[in-house]
Amino acid sequence: MTYQSRLQEPMVDDLYKAVLSLENQEECYRFFEDLCTVGEIKAMAQRWKVVKMLTEDRTYSDIIEETGVSTATISRVKKCLYYGADGYRQILDRHLANKKEDLGVDGKDNK
Repeated sequence: MTYQSRLQEPMVDDLYKAVLSLENQEECYRFFEDLCTVGEIKAMAQRWKVVKMLTEDRTYSDIIEETGVSTATISRVKKCLYYGADGYRQILDRHLANKKEDLGVDGKDNK
């Protein structure tokens, strides 16, 4: 691992290894529903939505209206997106690449 996180410790490593062992969306739902509160899951989902909306150059007012998050949350996500550990950017790039793959060269949904 080349990235050295401030959070790195054996207990966190073990959690991340567990997450990496998840094989599909159903397993994610089962694991995270047991691990997190409903509020924690919804907060993470909101932040992910904010990431995508910020990269689409959506305004704060659009983001607030669509997600219900505060301006403080948007600001924090934006700060992490542009000055953080690049975690959002890596997954966003992968997510967008997979979306393009799913659409295929012809622009039609291949799923």
